[in-house]
Amino acid sequence: MKSVQFNKFLQANITVLIPVILTALVIILGGIAEYLAEHKHPGANITNLGDALWWSVITITTVGYGDYTPISPIGRLIGVIVMFSGIGIAVTLVTVISQNRVQRMQERLKSKTEGKARILANETKAAIKDKIEGIEKLTEEDFDGLLIMMKSLRLALLEESKDIYNCPRCGNEYRSKSKFCSSSGLALT
Repeated sequence: MKSVQFNKFLQANITVLIPVILTALVIILGGIAEYLAEHKHPGANITNLGDALWWSVITITTVGYGDYTPISPIGRLIGVIVMFSGIGIAVTLVTVISQNRVQRMQERLKSKTEGKARILANETKAAIKDKIEGIEKLTEEDFDGLLIMMKSLRLALLEESKDIYNCPRCGNEYRSKSKFCSSSGLALT
């Protein structure tokens, strides 16, 4: 049971877990590499693994206090790699978090507006029926308004439709089965 929950957790959070794991790997491997490159170098201030890991953390987070700095060419090259990794991972992590947040907000908004769209469509249908029953009393403006209401209701209902037809020649999309493509003139029947 716990492994099923763990798998669900992993699947739901994989986009966040990957950058976090990459960050940990870069910190650990960068710290070890920096320690190996610097600890025996004369004048180096990164002389133990703890200092190297601390240097790796402040470098990947782009804080860079300056209390520990590589002095050997290999150590500086490792520093550049850790810096760019930190920037890339930070950007990826912020992007993933933002994208997840936007998706959650869209899902909430969709669930709130789904019922309202149906209610609005039903109200529009009722208004159209009322106007059609009194069609002989409609002015030209009211009749034009009725046509606009009918077209907008039809478009709204077609938007909800899952059926999308494409012209094989130009790729133009149609929400209902059309007889011909208005762009290429190809017969679609």
